[in-house]
Amino acid sequence: MKHLLSIEQLSRDDLLAVLRATGDLKKKRAHIGPQPLVGQTWALIFSKPSTRTRVSFEVGIRELGGSCIYINAVDAQLGRGELMKDTARVLARMVHGAIIRTYAQRDLEEFAEYSGVPTVNALTDDEHPCQILGDIFTIEEKRGSVADAVITFVGDGESNTARSWLFAAAKMNFELRIAAPKRYQPAPDLLERAGGRVTCTEDLAEAAKGADVLYTDIWVSMGQEAEEARRQADLGPYWVNQSLVRQAKPDALVMHCLPAHRGQEIEEATFEAHAATIFDQAENRLHVQKAILSELMA
Repeated sequence: MKHLLSIEQLSRDDLLAVLRATGDLKKKRAHIGPQPLVGQTWALIFSKPSTRTRVSFEVGIRELGGSCIYINAVDAQLGRGELMKDTARVLARMVHGAIIRTYAQRDLEEFAEYSGVPTVNALTDDEHPCQILGDIFTIEEKRGSVADAVITFVGDGESNTARSWLFAAAKMNFELRIAAPKRYQPAPDLLERAGGRVTCTEDLAEAAKGADVLYTDIWVSMGQEAEEARRQADLGPYWVNQSLVRQAKPDALVMHCLPAHRGQEIEEATFEAHAATIFDQAENRLHVQKAILSELMA
């Protein structure tokens, strides 16, 4: 594995290797283990701010023996119009890898192409692969193999998180149900590209019926602030609450990738009832990202 740019481009074998390594790294975190990043410096290039992503990557890099530098793209020359491919070629002579959180998927891919150093997608408008890898690990940690499970995504089915779930479904052989208004469902060509067992519906109760996992995310992502009022009106009925949870399996997991807007995409009481799972998700971002970095060095 040279880069991790998307779930779509990630092979099933590499996906499984990351999940295996995650379990081992989490189990042995209290002990000093392999440090594949000793002597290395990685760049964190963030056009979008973050809490969990930044902290988990910085801690993970240090625990693997490396060091990192944080680059706010607005303050760097990228914010003054420098081309991504020029930034990539400069940084490639100075750092050993890059973790990029930005808007356009093409910028990430251009950096990987022109730099040649291992590059990780820490979120783009198209995909959020580290999140979904951590989520799959969380599900398997709590319920066993994700194969043949029913995962119901509630809310904006066109979001980057939903897209990554879409591509993961075929690779990991689970059923994905997307409950969203018609205008927030994935385009037909995207569904065809992803393959797998995916159902899109406006019927929220039907989507939740017998589900193993109920999953939701915020309705308004960074860069969509101008659409906030419309999104809240459109997506208002598509939230996770106790009534919806009762439609799923009795032991269903309720998951949220955070940050959570209680009273919008998830009910306060429902969030708190499932907080242990949700914050395990957050922790597992650290372990899965350490596994990704380790696999990139393998």
